[in-house]
Amino acid sequence: MILRVFDNERVSAVRKAEQTNSTLLTEYLAYLRVEKGLRPLSCEAYERDLLQFSEFLESESTTLLAATQAHIAGFLAHLAKHSVESRSAARKLSCLRGFFRWLLLDKCIHRDPTLNLESPSTWKVLPKSLAVAEVDSMMERAALAADHPLADAIALRDRAILELLYAAGLRVSELTGLSVADLSLDAGRALVRGKGDKERIVPLGRASIESLEQYLKNARPALEKKSSSRLFLSARGVPLSRAWVWRLVKRFEPRASPHMLRHSCATHMVERGADLRTVQILLGHADIATTQVYTHLALGRLKAVHREHHPRAKRVTP
Repeated sequence: MILRVFDNERVSAVRKAEQTNSTLLTEYLAYLRVEKGLRPLSCEAYERDLLQFSEFLESESTTLLAATQAHIAGFLAHLAKHSVESRSAARKLSCLRGFFRWLLLDKCIHRDPTLNLESPSTWKVLPKSLAVAEVDSMMERAALAADHPLADAIALRDRAILELLYAAGLRVSELTGLSVADLSLDAGRALVRGKGDKERIVPLGRASIESLEQYLKNARPALEKKSSSRLFLSARGVPLSRAWVWRLVKRFEPRASPHMLRHSCATHMVERGADLRTVQILLGHADIATTQVYTHLALGRLKAVHREHHPRAKRVTP
């Protein structure tokens, strides 16, 4: 009988903790959306990280309000045990810092448990990119399908998507969010909305402009089943999803992704002498330190060219 009462009390405490955590997360996400103005995708990422931490706390029989530095350290150790990369763990810790700072300002807690907690060391992971020849091969196959006498609206659209991803170095969410009004093809540019709804103007190359003109003239009217402002539409006339664009890129190059085309755009520009500030503006990086990773990629090519062409760079063979 005593054990049954104890179990009932424990179940009741767990349910109360779950309700408390759920209420706090709902209020914090509303704060991020309304007061901080974060985009839906950013809010979803915060929600996933906080739910994961909340579930960890429930396994430790505690709540978000009662979390201590030891709990957070235990959570990070839990992530490491399950082979979560240090970059991802650092992002989750950053999410927790913002959440507990909000609780502190709202006077829900008296001490921030994330203070003096070291962030997991982030590894310098060089972004993967395609060779120029590989990108050219993708674009040639897309152009071959689009230029065929029997080419349909889908082939014209797919070519325009690939050309635009590579020409402007767009994130996949930026591409799917474009509207027709965002294009200024006569001026050779597009208005892009990046992270945090920050707007930037990106230039479009000749190949990208030509493919977009063909798409707008000969393909999009056939795809638009009902009025829509979005630039790229599916065969059913609805805006394309990010997952669909990923599948499209994989179809033309199995080892590529939309983000790899973005990295390829930046890498190829730096290799050809573009300065980091220009590439930073093009990609929409808030911090130039994010852009500096491309110098490491370009350095490899620089060394190869130096070994090939400098008269004193080659090893003397006996």
